[in-house]
Amino acid sequence: MILKEKEILGDMELHQTRKVIIDIQGLHKSFGDNRVLNGFDMKLYEGENLVVMGKSGSGKSVMIKCLVGLIKPDSGYISVMGKEIEKLDQEALDVLRADIGFLFQGSALYDSMTVRENLEFPMRRHKEKLGNITDTEPFVLEALKSVGLEHTMELMPVELSGGMKRRVALARAIILRPKIIFYDEPTSGLDPITAKEIIGLMRSIQKKYGTSSLIITHDVDCARVISERMILLVDGINYAEGTFHGLMRSDDEKVQAFFKK
Repeated sequence: MILKEKEILGDMELHQTRKVIIDIQGLHKSFGDNRVLNGFDMKLYEGENLVVMGKSGSGKSVMIKCLVGLIKPDSGYISVMGKEIEKLDQEALDVLRADIGFLFQGSALYDSMTVRENLEFPMRRHKEKLGNITDTEPFVLEALKSVGLEHTMELMPVELSGGMKRRVALARAIILRPKIIFYDEPTSGLDPITAKEIIGLMRSIQKKYGTSSLIITHDVDCARVISERMILLVDGINYAEGTFHGLMRSDDEKVQAFFKK
């Protein structure tokens, strides 16, 4: 049963005036005898920072792959920006994905490409979205300025620190000016100071571009600072949902396990 205490519900009601950007209902996915998602529900609202937390293997990555059409669910309903994923062909999926930015765990930069080339890569794949532009430099420069790294354009990833790589990956995530950004463990492997800087950049980018953000994280401090709302994924379902402080006040043992260090 999903826990929704009265004080949490009061905060959640504020979202009713916002447009639903992502709608997941009754999502099921199994791999053989391993039931990963067991009726998962989720809504992401326009301009919102939503954090999803769950143990390793709880289905967070599977849920994301279902969202973008990389994995077909066994059953359930998924709508992204008003488009039902199940009904989209490959061409329509590619168009939809151009409106979604990804910050991957570990940054996932191409080692053989310069910073400029890493940022140009999604632009080449989705050039029609930007009007088939021939001069990519203004877009690359703007994205790098947003993360404070405009001086790194011609550097190789090996020349960057871990924090700088994460910033470049964030710049790549916003290069197509997406409406949604998926963050996969955005602060993992970073020292506390750098992690704080990345969280600050996430907030400034949301404010500048008006993105809706879905954040997968195990970092309780990240969730506390960045989330407007949280979902705790347990046993394949949306087990608990609410604000960070509202969930912290819960006396449910499974909920409290997320906040113990």
